[in-house]
Amino acid sequence: MFVNLNYSYPGGFPGQQQDPLYGYFTAVAGQDGQISAEELQTCLSQANFSGGYRPFNIETCRLMISMLDRDMSCSMGFNEFKELWAVLSGWKQHFMSIDRDMSGTVDPQEMSQAVSSMGYRLSPQAMNCIIKRYSSNGKISFDDYVACCVKLRSLTDVFRKRDQAQQGVATFQYDDFIQCTMSI
Repeated sequence: MFVNLNYSYPGGFPGQQQDPLYGYFTAVAGQDGQISAEELQTCLSQANFSGGYRPFNIETCRLMISMLDRDMSCSMGFNEFKELWAVLSGWKQHFMSIDRDMSGTVDPQEMSQAVSSMGYRLSPQAMNCIIKRYSSNGKISFDDYVACCVKLRSLTDVFRKRDQAQQGVATFQYDDFIQCTMSI
């Protein structure tokens, strides 16, 4: 008797197990088939995703999960994990391209250029707030760069949903604003 285990795997779909990322995911996801912030931190460290950079801190992992947490579970399923991996890979390539001296950090001018090249048009004042928030001793690490990218993407997504006319203007009730910013 032949049993197709790939098809009958609980929570899986045909071909899912052949995906190379599935091994990283299942190694830490556990019985629930979801990855928490702590498990994501472990997974990314074991996969050496940050390379020569320091591992992601737990707050950055929480931010990454909330960016893609469509079901508000505070955890990540395989498809969300796969999407995160693709986004992180792009951000890592981008960071490496702006880290010209390969120090593992970027300076404020490089960060400003990076944000602009991602399509964000921010005032010098807004950019200055970002630099102050994410730099340490005038340098932005890869971890802080990712945290900044997650925040920019998430805040922009929330804003766009409320900017009905797509004119850069949105109206928020105070409670809605708090919920939006705290969930990111």
